[in-house]
Amino acid sequence: MKSFSGRQTAMLAYIPIVGFLIAFSINRDVKSDFATWHIKNMFGLFILFFAALVFMSTESPVIGDILWLITFLLWIYSFFMALFNKKQGIPFLGNKLQKWFTFLN
Repeated sequence: MKSFSGRQTAMLAYIPIVGFLIAFSINRDVKSDFATWHIKNMFGLFILFFAALVFMSTESPVIGDILWLITFLLWIYSFFMALFNKKQGIPFLGNKLQKWFTFLN
């Protein structure tokens, strides 16, 4: 069986739901700080996507659409940061997500 590098695992985490779960399980077997960092970042993006959907259906479709678009752009940005082997993700929240989601270590 081929072993994944931390960078490959981090990039895999940005494939919604299935890729995230696969990356999480790979990272449990072969720990990588880089992959863990991006798995936590993607989990934060999941929460933002969920919040956007809640706003779309309950509060304001316009605010939900704006939040969804911002989250989508952050998702693309975060994927490219994993691709370029950088620990950067959601601006202003990236470091906080690392502290909040310690259960993903």
